[in-house]
Amino acid sequence: MPQSDRSKTPYQQLEARMAKISAINGAGEVLHWDMSTMMPSGGYQARTEQLAALNTVTHNMISANDMPDLLDAAEADTSLDVWQQTNLKEIRHQWLKSTALSEDLVEALTRAAAACEEKWRVARPDNDYASLLPELNALLELVLESGQAKAEVLGLSLHDAMLDDYEPGGRVAEIDEIFDDLTDFLPEFIGKALEHQASKPTPVMPDGPFAIEKQRALGEQFMKTLGFNFNHGRLDISLHPFCGGVPDDVRLTTRYDEEDFTSSLMGILHETGHSLYEQGLPPQWRAQPVGQSLGMSTHESQSLLIEMQVCRSAAFLEYAAPIMRETMNGQGPAWETSNLQNLYTRVKPDFIRVDADEVTYPAHVILRHRIEKAVFSGDLSLADLPGAWNDGMQELLGITPPDDRRGCLQDVHWFDGAWGYFPTYTLGAMTAAQLYNAAKKQDTSIETEISKGNFAPLLSWLRTNVHNKGRSVTPQGILIEATGKPLDAEIFKNHLIERYLS
Repeated sequence: MPQSDRSKTPYQQLEARMAKISAINGAGEVLHWDMSTMMPSGGYQARTEQLAALNTVTHNMISANDMPDLLDAAEADTSLDVWQQTNLKEIRHQWLKSTALSEDLVEALTRAAAACEEKWRVARPDNDYASLLPELNALLELVLESGQAKAEVLGLSLHDAMLDDYEPGGRVAEIDEIFDDLTDFLPEFIGKALEHQASKPTPVMPDGPFAIEKQRALGEQFMKTLGFNFNHGRLDISLHPFCGGVPDDVRLTTRYDEEDFTSSLMGILHETGHSLYEQGLPPQWRAQPVGQSLGMSTHESQSLLIEMQVCRSAAFLEYAAPIMRETMNGQGPAWETSNLQNLYTRVKPDFIRVDADEVTYPAHVILRHRIEKAVFSGDLSLADLPGAWNDGMQELLGITPPDDRRGCLQDVHWFDGAWGYFPTYTLGAMTAAQLYNAAKKQDTSIETEISKGNFAPLLSWLRTNVHNKGRSVTPQGILIEATGKPLDAEIFKNHLIERYLS
């Protein structure tokens, strides 16, 4: 017989409630995945109703009238272990933010996000930013209302409160300092990298077309090699690549280009990094806040460690190039390992963030961060966003998008309500460099084994030092315990110098 609430301790009652919330949120994750991959276009209204219902149910569960007493009583329990104490802190933080929002606001925000995302899926291929501006304005108004309400209960600025949803404890002032440093470093470095690249043979793109079936087979083979468990996940197609679902049922997506298999493959490997993190979260805590992923900079560190640090390295391509050639029936110089490595480390300012090389990638993120700051402060209206985007691209990378499809419409995030999210990408890239640097020092077999197609040593290190910790420590705590120091920008810069100037 299940234990009744009356016989449970206050902490046990909270755990039981959070487990139910986790299950409902997991159902919502799978519904979001379906909306982006398989749902017919006519299903949006029904899906919006479903998501709105789920979000209001979980909101009411965590902001119920008995929560303050349960939290107070649980915090007075001296028998809780370290994980339980940390879990309790996470529950209180979630409760505090939830009580700042009314049920009506939660429902309205869910509906507005679904409506705007639906409009984006039509507007992006049509290059029609103006058509979704009304929906985006309505969504942003609710996002800012939600952010301001959270800011007041957390004692934070609007932007810091919005960042907290994606980067626990993150502060805009700290990000500005990091980004200012990168802004000083990148222009000269990009020039040096391009100059050094010009002294090497120009990489040759293998000739297509490449059948999507073969691209998928190649991606799934590498996913298995990396350690992805297909009994607990799958790979599909979406307009924008992402990793969703839940740890025991991870949903990855990519998009394919029949003329360029290299792009979709790196998209798959990037999302595989996310999925390995999810599948490695502590099983006994997955239904609780403390067992969930530790913010988006840590999450992005895992995807970028796999994609950028590992799968664009000479060690990986030594193993992977022959498999690429065999799968795609490739012949000639374009398929040589050295050429493929030059392709995957080619520096080229371009319009699309998800296809950007790791040298120019931070500029894409800095641009989005600047725009978010200007929008939040009221200095930039959404009607003027495309022009500000193009001006920023010209300033940071010396290029101007020819249309909004390759400009401000390229990412789904703003159009599904994820404002304040983008800085975590570059924080993740820097974290990835620092973690991989430490992993190779602590286990000198890692690179050698990768060149043989054996990722077990690396995955074992990540499981121990990142994945299994869940939210039991802070993002900086992960770095300090694993590498001996907090985030250090010099490690990221040194990685770029070593890879692109040597």
